[in-house]
Amino acid sequence: MAPRFGAVQLALAALGTAAAVLDVLVDGWVAAEYAWGGQPGLAALVLALLATASVATQACSWLWYRSDPPALHPDVPQWLVVLLHLLQLGFLFRCLHALKVGWKVCWEKAEEEEEQSHIAFLSHDISMLRLFETFLENAPQLTLLLYVILQTNKAEPSQGLGICTAFLCVAWSLLDYHKSLRSFLQHKYELSWHSSIIYFLWNLFLICPRILVVALFALLWPYAVAVHFLLVWLAMFLWVSLQGTDFMESSGPEQLYRAMVAVILYFSWFNVAQGRTLYRSIIYHSFILVDSTLLALSWLWCRFPSDESSYLVPLLSATLPCYLLGLALRVTYYKWLHPNVWVQQEGGYDVVDANRGTDGLEFRSFSVPDLVNRRMQWLAQAQFSISWPVRQRFPNGAAALESAV
Repeated sequence: MAPRFGAVQLALAALGTAAAVLDVLVDGWVAAEYAWGGQPGLAALVLALLATASVATQACSWLWYRSDPPALHPDVPQWLVVLLHLLQLGFLFRCLHALKVGWKVCWEKAEEEEEQSHIAFLSHDISMLRLFETFLENAPQLTLLLYVILQTNKAEPSQGLGICTAFLCVAWSLLDYHKSLRSFLQHKYELSWHSSIIYFLWNLFLICPRILVVALFALLWPYAVAVHFLLVWLAMFLWVSLQGTDFMESSGPEQLYRAMVAVILYFSWFNVAQGRTLYRSIIYHSFILVDSTLLALSWLWCRFPSDESSYLVPLLSATLPCYLLGLALRVTYYKWLHPNVWVQQEGGYDVVDANRGTDGLEFRSFSVPDLVNRRMQWLAQAQFSISWPVRQRFPNGAAALESAV
């Protein structure tokens, strides 16, 4: 039996929607406090990050809506959907529509495969959009909040809440996206609770040092951070482009997708290509480790030994062990806790890094081809090596998914 959408998934979807609304409110609170405190530049920067993330997310949402089968469109006039996206409410509308469909599936006993496929389709898109919005807004805003706190040596309640919510949103969005992709697998290959915890922690431990060293670098050269981000972003955009992604329906929107993936790669690993991920992951983490080390050494060279910043030296010294701990947890996850371990024990393989086929893997299939999420199916093919017998058995089904993060 494939995993079915139930009350727990509905509750998590409701919490995710509430968290998205809370995140916007917290952003407004932080911007208002900056404005009232005589820092209009910081207020404008917070609002600019919020606006940039919102516009990019709404653009993706609308492009996906246009390319989706008409049977999946919500039962509202198209002009209303257009208006909601223009008002930057398209993502919230998607979340509420998914909650409505999820309620029908859970409580009105609509357990037909079509309804299950419908809610899966909606959930995957929401997870992807949430990931985009998180890394376009929360990750840069988290860096900004740390910069302000380190500069002023004090933290306002709104800043403390903003840091907590931003860290949680970043790490949780990665976990949620990973679990969403894996929902294409049969139930026995889903993540266990301890695997989910380790996955959450290793992403948190890898992202925290990156954000801290960028914030420390900004203390010395605030405007140089923008140049640094642009150069690294261009390198990541070129890397993604050379891998030949085919996520969107046309070349123009595909460039938007690659641009957003490049932002994610500035902060965290994100795989988008077919083939073995091990070597690409090693190259990426080596690049980020060298880049972050250079930023940290630049700060130490210009600040140390300075009495007013000496308390930051132990904090900076902890970033390397924290990053190495994150890498160790990642190795632990893939060696002992990844569902691939269970598949191998049964004679199959779950990931493209395996040396053999994936005949032992059971895939979730959809009885209605129009309810297959083409975008997630492309990610599936990018992440898994699917054997020919399986392709013959499920030609229109969603392939099994390996995490792109």
